[in-house]
Amino acid sequence: MSTFRVGVIGAGTIAQSHLTAYAENTDVELIAVADMNLERARSVADTFGAKRAYADPHELLADDEIDGVSICTWNNSHATWAIAAIEAGKHVLVEKPIARTLDEALQIQQAVERSDQVVQVGFVRRHSPNCQVLKSFIDADELGEIYYAKASCLRRVGNPGGWFADKEISGGGPLLDIGIHVLDLCWYLMGSPKVVSVSGNTYEKLGNRANVTTMPRYKAADYDPDRNTVEDLANAVIRFENGASLLLDCSFSLHATKDSIEVAVYGEKGGAELEPALHIATEMHDSVVNIEPQIASRTFEFGTGFAHEIQNFVDAGLGRAESVAPAWHGVEIVRILEAIYASAESGQEVTIA
Repeated sequence: MSTFRVGVIGAGTIAQSHLTAYAENTDVELIAVADMNLERARSVADTFGAKRAYADPHELLADDEIDGVSICTWNNSHATWAIAAIEAGKHVLVEKPIARTLDEALQIQQAVERSDQVVQVGFVRRHSPNCQVLKSFIDADELGEIYYAKASCLRRVGNPGGWFADKEISGGGPLLDIGIHVLDLCWYLMGSPKVVSVSGNTYEKLGNRANVTTMPRYKAADYDPDRNTVEDLANAVIRFENGASLLLDCSFSLHATKDSIEVAVYGEKGGAELEPALHIATEMHDSVVNIEPQIASRTFEFGTGFAHEIQNFVDAGLGRAESVAPAWHGVEIVRILEAIYASAESGQEVTIA
């Protein structure tokens, strides 16, 4: 098999990135789109050249012409559709987070272990060239043992509202929406160590801040300024079995002077900043040396990241490569996120067996 035949469940904003990457991939044939709004499913299918549109994802999963699916639905249905797709014999790319809760994530993992399908998590930033270049330095032991990392993604006025701000649907606020990306990058670059304890805090002080109209922000299709049950800010200290630690913070709303992102790892032989731009620091000949790899872009680029993510999923589905983001990685990230919320609620450090 040289062509990977694809269906996409969900036709909202994030699905557009998957569909664009599929449409531009010469190894892919786009078969179908499913969305609870059939008119939207048909419109999106027409736009991207898919053969069929469905209102019920079960019909898409029953389509024998489909080899793999992207799940681009709200967080509260990730587990439902991932498990259904696995049981239907499809390869699966499920958007992050893999599930809202650890219990849901473990149910997916159990389904994975009963199958021989590829199940990949949408950690798109792993696939960015700047990340892969840094990973090659780390894998070659150029930085030595990584013992500390910093992950930060702060928005001043960035609550998208709608389902993003409804904890029953999303599972959480900035921690599950944007914090997960920088947390995952650090954890991935650190070698995916086993977490042993988490001390976290969450704050609900500022809310949606719909009163601020002078700054543009992304708004969900179902935006409602009065609907907000998620945190504004979360932070945590995360400790791992190998003695390494990670410092995390993320926000939708914060009285900061600018939006910012920081992803950095520090090892015994060198350190590196991945975001906002790739820089590597080390010692040579008794001098401190900063290295700037000469690549097309030293920061994350949305389109390139999704193109590479989709290519990795396709290659894994066709048996040509291993997935860069297997399901169990998604489970472990949810384990950390759930522990942060548990620690914040109890006011105590949470130990993970």
